[in-house]
Amino acid sequence: MTKVVGVRFRQVGKIYFFAPGKYSVETGQHVIVETARGVEYGQVVLGEREVEDTAVIQPLKAIIRIATPEDDERELKNREKEKEAFKICLEKIAKHNLDMKLIKAEYTFDNNKVLFYFTADGRIDFRELVKDLAAVFKTRIELRQIGVRDETKILGGIGSCGRPLCCATFLPEFNPVSIKMAKEQNLSLNPTKISGVCGRLMCCLKNEQDTYEELNSHLPNVGDSVTTPDKLVGEVSSVNVLRQRVKVLITHDNDEKELKEYPVEELRFKRKRRFDKVRIDDDKELKALEELERKEGKAHISDD
Repeated sequence: MTKVVGVRFRQVGKIYFFAPGKYSVETGQHVIVETARGVEYGQVVLGEREVEDTAVIQPLKAIIRIATPEDDERELKNREKEKEAFKICLEKIAKHNLDMKLIKAEYTFDNNKVLFYFTADGRIDFRELVKDLAAVFKTRIELRQIGVRDETKILGGIGSCGRPLCCATFLPEFNPVSIKMAKEQNLSLNPTKISGVCGRLMCCLKNEQDTYEELNSHLPNVGDSVTTPDKLVGEVSSVNVLRQRVKVLITHDNDEKELKEYPVEELRFKRKRRFDKVRIDDDKELKALEELERKEGKAHISDD
């Protein structure tokens, strides 16, 4: 077992492990640590604990020191400098007529590097831009292309639910989301209905997936034959997943049809999962879904 503390460098970023060393740190304190990007200022979000050795990337770096008031002041100055750096970079991008969208400028704590995050449809030749920026800032320059999910996470916003975006408030990293989850949850397969602010599938589809898989495993598919408590055979017309009720279309001997609803536990049928039975009648909708899935597969995620 290895003793670690968890440190986060962004408001809703990944948590990285560091050795506490000679310091006794508490949750909420700010610390100075060494990372691959250089010396950084972070916040302790996980107090001292022991984790399996396999959960730690060796060698585990120790905390350099607990942040002093001078460190706090320097961090605030860096945040102010980032605003000016952002403006300068926008001007340089316009000067070189580059087809890229600048998202954020970020100084490392020791000012050893300035990072500029941007989005673009394809590859961008920004060599001349880097030269211009290096001449202005007199330090190392790094331009990092990110995906639309990362852009939304950085900028934040309000989701269709009316609440702040999950990725910008509490999700430290993105979970894989697929069209199959929308199918399983019986949602409209219209891409505009199941896409988030970023244009990709909504992250919240993942939140209820396990519950829907469990509930659906007890239900028949629409179109399946079931036997009612009255020993009548009918066809499933629709299902209510959350209430666990099934509407059955029963055809009587006189060809009269009757639609009745039953609790699923009262019906007899061959139990099976219902992933595959999804009808898409609109060719445009199918093509839109295929395009959305293609984008999902190519989505670039970069979160330090």
